[in-house]
Amino acid sequence: MLQGLIDVIPYLLQGTSVTLSVTLVALSLGFTGGMFLAVMRVYGPPIIRRLAAGYSLVMRAVPVLLVILIMSFVISAIINLPPFWAGSLSLALASSAYQSEIFRGAIIAIPKGQMVAARALGMGQPKAILNVIMPQAIRNAIAPWSNEAAIILKDSSLVYVLGVPEILRRAQYYSARSYEPFLAFGAAALVYFTLTFLTNRGLDALENRIRIPYS
Repeated sequence: MLQGLIDVIPYLLQGTSVTLSVTLVALSLGFTGGMFLAVMRVYGPPIIRRLAAGYSLVMRAVPVLLVILIMSFVISAIINLPPFWAGSLSLALASSAYQSEIFRGAIIAIPKGQMVAARALGMGQPKAILNVIMPQAIRNAIAPWSNEAAIILKDSSLVYVLGVPEILRRAQYYSARSYEPFLAFGAAALVYFTLTFLTNRGLDALENRIRIPYS
């Protein structure tokens, strides 16, 4: 067993860079989209609020794997997307819906007097949102956002269906070659656990560092 772990762990770690790349792309694009949707739902005109809410509702109701398959076999037939980008963009679309709910809650939690005070100082609404509301909302959102980061890290394994050589796909290759599925997938679980643990601890440290005093 020990020798098997010595063989399989380095092989799986070669897919770690792919897993982390998928995760970072999905989280970054999801962050941008989620932030925009959240601001539109709180401060946008009624029609934009309804559209943003509808997008969030639909994307949170559809399985991520189905989004990946649609992106790969439907959208990629129109726009040539490599499997890596088809999978990463699919995760980003799904994550943007969940992140929009996280940021919307964080924005709503900011006392309304903050916006009133900013406007009283002569700030326009966009400037007040950017300079007063969002810095506080992002700090408030770190704790739930860390959970979304862990979910996307684990959901990055779904891109294996497209043949992307991340950790789970490499575990499948090793299992087929060695006829030791328990060893292969057990080692993959250990790698995912380690990555998720380190991600959560890092975000916990960031939250403690930039927490708003007395909040």
